[in-house]
Amino acid sequence: MAGELTLSPVLSDALVILGAAGIVIPLFARFRITPIIGFILIGVLVGPSGLGSLVDEHPWLYYITITNVVRLVPFADFGIVLLLFAIGLELSFNRLWEMRRLVFGLGALEVIISGGALALFVGLASGLSFTAALALGFALAFSSTAIVLPISGTKSPVGRAALSMLLFEDIMIVPIIFILGALAPNAADAGWSGMVRTLWQGGLVVAVLLVVGRLALPRLFAQAARTKSPELFLAASLLVVIGASLATAIVGLSPIVGALIAGLLIAETEYHTEVELIMAPFKGLALGVFLITVGMSINLVEISAQIGTITLAVVGVLVFKALVTGVSLRLMGARRSTAAETGLLMASPSETTLIVLAAATSALVLDPETARFWQTVTAIGLTITPLLAKLGEVLARRVDGVAAPLEDELGDTARTIIVGGGRVGRLVADMMTAHGKPYVMLDSNPDLIARAKRDGYRATFGDAARGDALSRLGIEISPAVVLTMDEPVLAQRIVTRLRQTYPNLLIVARARDTDHAAELYRAGASHAVPETLEASLQLSEAVLVDIGVAMGPVIASIHAKRDEYREQLERDGGLSEKPKLRTTRVES
Repeated sequence: MAGELTLSPVLSDALVILGAAGIVIPLFARFRITPIIGFILIGVLVGPSGLGSLVDEHPWLYYITITNVVRLVPFADFGIVLLLFAIGLELSFNRLWEMRRLVFGLGALEVIISGGALALFVGLASGLSFTAALALGFALAFSSTAIVLPISGTKSPVGRAALSMLLFEDIMIVPIIFILGALAPNAADAGWSGMVRTLWQGGLVVAVLLVVGRLALPRLFAQAARTKSPELFLAASLLVVIGASLATAIVGLSPIVGALIAGLLIAETEYHTEVELIMAPFKGLALGVFLITVGMSINLVEISAQIGTITLAVVGVLVFKALVTGVSLRLMGARRSTAAETGLLMASPSETTLIVLAAATSALVLDPETARFWQTVTAIGLTITPLLAKLGEVLARRVDGVAAPLEDELGDTARTIIVGGGRVGRLVADMMTAHGKPYVMLDSNPDLIARAKRDGYRATFGDAARGDALSRLGIEISPAVVLTMDEPVLAQRIVTRLRQTYPNLLIVARARDTDHAAELYRAGASHAVPETLEASLQLSEAVLVDIGVAMGPVIASIHAKRDEYREQLERDGGLSEKPKLRTTRVES
């Protein structure tokens, strides 16, 4: 009849997802809990095994539930593609080359040992055939890129270790799936020939992407930047990531390979920060869709019917993978704290596990009932990954003897946060103490924190690159944040994030040189102090005075030189006024 409300299934699902994001993100942020858990729980609640199962009895539930998981799969896949694109933006080819030992050493060691051992102890112990056990073992060996990296980041020791293993796992997806096809009943050698064809075609496509990307992307984004249109910049970014993903998917490689390459290519341009910022909301929302689909795959009725067996399987896989990953890291020379935290973080199976299980089922390697059981185990493992991450942080502090966070970190005291516990951070802390100003020092190196505590500094363990570390220290009421670490890219990213979240916060950052200072000012730093400039000026002052030049002219010339650099920073940094580069000389 006229005026009757009709709501398409796609529009209904979109409303549920957007409503879930509007509830989950602020609610969980209020209690300082990662929204990953919230999205998964929403999936359990509104999915076909939750309230969606009651739609026939209560039709109004249709508008707040999702009854068809298949409709969300393309959006969930897009979320993973955007996540790998964002990872590429945080990397560079130079950094990736530096990580080659970790990727092909640690990554290969972890996958081979975990996959082989799980195949032996889980697969064969369950009475599966050799092929089925091999498929199940390597499926469970994968860890979740989509959940692990947003928790760990890519800059800390834990983040670098996790990233290296996850990159190797992403590389191994295609060979493993093709090998399953080759081992399938009546497969002949079609699987092997298909793998060879995919590898040479994929290599050719990757080479073309690298050549064309290096030549075309700077020109594409330069043209988009000249228009000063955010919409065009967004369109160009989506064109690059989707085009690269389709190119690798057409020849049989995973689309995430193309997305990673696109991110790496853009990371080499000067526009990578703008692309990262403009794509962040889309990545977060698409990743939320993926997490909701994970929650929707959990059937509470099936779990309750097999609660004992499923619990045993989940615990067994988690403990075994944590031990294998931790031992592998120790063999590669990692610290005990890094090994312990990374082991627990990487213990859960992955979204890729679900893909490999589906491929094994389609190839008749695994029977559907066995695949469904391990899909449930995987979904539960994905759900508790954030909890494992928290447990890993606690265990890391204990195994390396780092004291727990300060008892009053959650108090109402407004204190300056000093990021970095090295010599520069200690000097800033000394000056704060000398003038009676409260502070807290934050560093992700447990050795630095342990030494700082022994020397009487107010210090705590944490990674400033993670969103909750600074919040835990009360950044909302902090008068200032001082970035003292000698990591230019990380400092710039932290400044950008802080300025977006806290527009009025005083941010003082250590810069490597004047070029880095200009980048920090563009990112939103209140003050950026280039250490090479100040060291050079102080050296000049010392030598000029000691060889007989009068103090007055020396100070005047140093002020003139500093003002010259201020004008250069104003020009290079695109600032509306000259930045402050002065230091206060204390006369004796």
